This record gives sequence, C-alpha cells and structure tokens, in this order.
Amino acid sequence: MKRNKYYSFFIPPFTFILILMSSQLIFSKEFYASESNNIRQGHFEEDDSGNIRVFWDFVMSGFIGRIKTMLLDVFSFFGKNMKETCVHWFRKGLRLHDNPGLMKAVEKCEHFRPIFILDPWFVKNMRVGPNRWRFLLQSLKDLDNSLKKLHSRLVMENNGSAPHTYQALLTMLKRIGPPPKPVASFDSLKDCSTPVEENHDEKYNVPDLKDLGIRESDCGPNLYSGGETEALRRMKEKLSNKSWVCKFEKPKTQPNSLEPSTTVLSPYLKFGCLSVRTLYYRLQDVYNNYKGNCTKPPVSLEGQLLWREFFYIVGYATPNFDQMKGNPLCKQIPWSNNPEFLEAWTKAQTGFPFIDAIMTQLRQEGWIHHLARHAVACFLTRGDLWVSWEHGMKVFEEFLLDADWSLNAGNWMWLSASAFFHQYFRIYSPVAFGKNTDKNGDYIRKYLPVLKRMPSEYIYEPWKAPLKVQQQIGCIIGKDYPKPIVDHDKARKKNLEKMNKAYKENKTADEQKTTKKRSPEETVRSFLSTKKTKS
Repeated sequence: MKRNKYYSFFIPPFTFILILMSSQLIFSKEFYASESNNIRQGHFEEDDSGNIRVFWDFVMSGFIGRIKTMLLDVFSFFGKNMKETCVHWFRKGLRLHDNPGLMKAVEKCEHFRPIFILDPWFVKNMRVGPNRWRFLLQSLKDLDNSLKKLHSRLVMENNGSAPHTYQALLTMLKRIGPPPKPVASFDSLKDCSTPVEENHDEKYNVPDLKDLGIRESDCGPNLYSGGETEALRRMKEKLSNKSWVCKFEKPKTQPNSLEPSTTVLSPYLKFGCLSVRTLYYRLQDVYNNYKGNCTKPPVSLEGQLLWREFFYIVGYATPNFDQMKGNPLCKQIPWSNNPEFLEAWTKAQTGFPFIDAIMTQLRQEGWIHHLARHAVACFLTRGDLWVSWEHGMKVFEEFLLDADWSLNAGNWMWLSASAFFHQYFRIYSPVAFGKNTDKNGDYIRKYLPVLKRMPSEYIYEPWKAPLKVQQQIGCIIGKDYPKPIVDHDKARKKNLEKMNKAYKENKTADEQKTTKKRSPEETVRSFLSTKKTKS
C-alpha cells in the first residue's frame, strides 16, 4: 500500500505500549520529570535500576485510527537486529546542553535512537503560523546537525491550587531553594552508536516548509533563526553586557523600539533550544560578579524566568486554564461576540496606528515586545473592543514564535483583568502609550508604510490630519488607511462601567471559591510531593 506523502516524514505521538522486538525502550526518570507537565501521570513502571521500562498509556488527544500502521513502521525500523536500544524522544527540549534525560539515555545502551514526532494533523489543524513552523524546523535541523557531529542522526519517523500570586511563588522558592545545576553538555555517544541507513535523508530527514504545505512567501523576515546553536550564541551575546543585565527593568524597556529592547530568548526557551537552568545560572554568574547593585524580581531578567515558572505551575494546577468557563481563577465576564472587531484587530485594521503596527509586526516577524502585547491585549478586551481574551489568546497562539500554552493563557487573563490583575481601571491608551517612547512614530512608519509620510503631530491620530495634508502625503483616512474602529474615550468609559458591574457580580462567587481553596503552600506541597513520588 502506498503511504500518504506526509507519512514519509512523521508518525503521530501516541500510545507507546509496544516493546521493541528484541530490544527495550528505556526512558529515564529525568525524562519523566522534565515532561510531567505534558504527560498524564501514573503511566510508567520502574525497573530495579530506576529506568522507566514500560510506557503504559501515554495518550494525546485524537488520531487513534492511525496508531497501528505507523507504530509498526517505526518499530520495524527500530527493531532491526537490536540488543538494547535507548530511544530519546525530543519534545520541548531541542538541545544537547543540560538535557538530563538525554545523558541518562546513553549511559548503558548499545544503540541510541534520537527521535522527534510530529503528526500531520497538527500542520492542518493547530493554530501555528508559518513563522513558528519555520522556527521549529530550523531548530530540528540544527539539532540534527549537532547530532551529526557526534555520528548520530535525528529520526523524523515515517508515518490543590498552585501559588496564585508572584509573591507566593517567591515565598515557595525560598523554601525549596534554587534549581539543580545544569548537567554537562551532550558531546559524546560514549559506548553506543546510531545505525544510519544510506537512505536516511530520504526517509527520515527533517522536512522543509514545502513538505508541510506551507509557502516560504508566507513567512516574514527570518530575524530569529531556530536552534540550539543560535540560542547559545544569542544568550552569550546578551549576557556579555553585564551592566545592562544587572540594571535590566522590564517595565522600562521600550515596546516600540526598532530593534528589540529585550533578549528575545523566549522562543528558544519555548522550544527547549535553550535550557532555562543554563540561562538561570549564567544570570547568577553575572549578578554575583557585578560590583554594583542589581535589579530584583519581578522586574529583573531573573524575574522574567520566574514569571514563566509561575504561569507553568498555575496552568498545571488549574482546570480549564485556557478558557473562561469552568476556570476557577477566571472572572466570568459577558464579553461581546463581534467578529468584525476581532478581524480588524487581527489584521491590523483598527485605525489606531500604534495598535496596527504591533499587530503587523506580530504577523510578519512572530515576536513583539511584552509591553506591546499589553497594549493590544488591553485594546481588544476591556480597553476598547470588549472581545473575549480567549480569541486574542488564539491569535497569539498562531503567530507568536514563543507561544507557550500556560504563559499565553495566563497573560491574557491578566491583561483582560480576568485573573491575577484586578485594577481594571488602568487602561492602556492606544495613542498616549506609544508616544511615551516614540514621539516621532518611527515604529509606526516601519510597520505601516502607508503612514510613513504622515507628519509627527498626526502619526498616532491620522484621522485628525487636515484633508489637505492627507492628500499631500497620498494617504486618505477611510480609504488608504481605516478610520478608528471605535471612539476610544467613549469605549473606555462604557467598558469601565461593564467591568465594574461584572466585578460586583463575581464578588460573591469569588469569595466562596476562596474559602474552599487550599492555601498556596498546601497546594505547592501537594504538587511537589506528587512529582517526587512519580519520578
């Protein structure tokens, strides 16, 4: 039977319940610990050596109909003349440095099989834009190149409550201490080898965008190449400026600078091209050797890593974390259903140049500054358009290189004042906020060339430019660039009234939830003890 074209590159991530014909699948305890946020617990059994030898019931949603054919495919490849084979499944740790599971995998095996699994279903159905697909494929190719240097190859096979405040997280961290130090970089296969077939590139190579049905022309400029190599280079470059690192304060960075005012390491952390522990301890080295005072969490660079951990823990422990209904942390707010507003916001057609420039940068480059995310999220939700944060979250999920489930959902709840942050009366102005750091509007001119000739006094509010000025620069508002989709002052006032009403209606329910919840300390203790037992 001739297989579908896509199956020449992938197998779906399903139930690994078969043991290789004459070999054994070995997953280390470190692998399980590092993946516990994504794998249902209780599905592993340890042998006397502490290795996890039976992978009972790993299930990711859907795709059951294709299990048999493709598992037989992969195991027929893995099971040829093997004695003891170790399979390392690369998932969100696309790197060789500080990878404990990878180090454990090669300790006692004759044949080593590094694999990455991607189901064609994801290409067609998940909200992943072309820029993030490109970043992933670059990361996989970089990983394969690194493995080649070690005479190996990556196989893309055929076919209680968590702490609800940042301060509670810091309190917890004081008790449990810093994370373990990174393990040594993976630089040798030791006494095992990877059998590589002559037609490896034909059968198991990392695909390109064309193979996924994605046009290269749909991608924007390749500003941030994927992969461990670039991740380590970028980290070294950013941390070499020790004064900048130690004086870093996130709120004081510029959301509309022409070059990023932050590290842009988030995509590399998201895909695991960069170990968060490695970055953490490199930061500590800089802090410890700096003679002056250093900024502290939550505004410091270390603080940004802790925000990541905060949302990971809360997302792990909260049911329905990525939606309003059934989410015990999220206020129930009667957002409107307005597809026209959502489309205009998504496609940078709101008529507010600062907002539209940010959304254009997002679609073209796959990255926008944290404070720029604040501005457009507030505008879509409680600030102006009164559209549910869930819709904005899905747009970010598609276009951001660093889209990370827990962080994305958590930040959207925060910025819509649905959870974590409740000062809903603090609204980002779509005009004044950008002016604070870019009075001339150079950022707007870069991403909205239709407005590049607009005089500075009108660049944030082009609808106020006299018609004669609009004609002179060749940009008629309402024709060449849209008029404002709403009157900001009126929308702001109306939405504040709605938020006030929604908060009052949620007050009683929130109080009842609070009385039933365990304390953050109790929940974290339960969370950590469960992980310890399972690992």
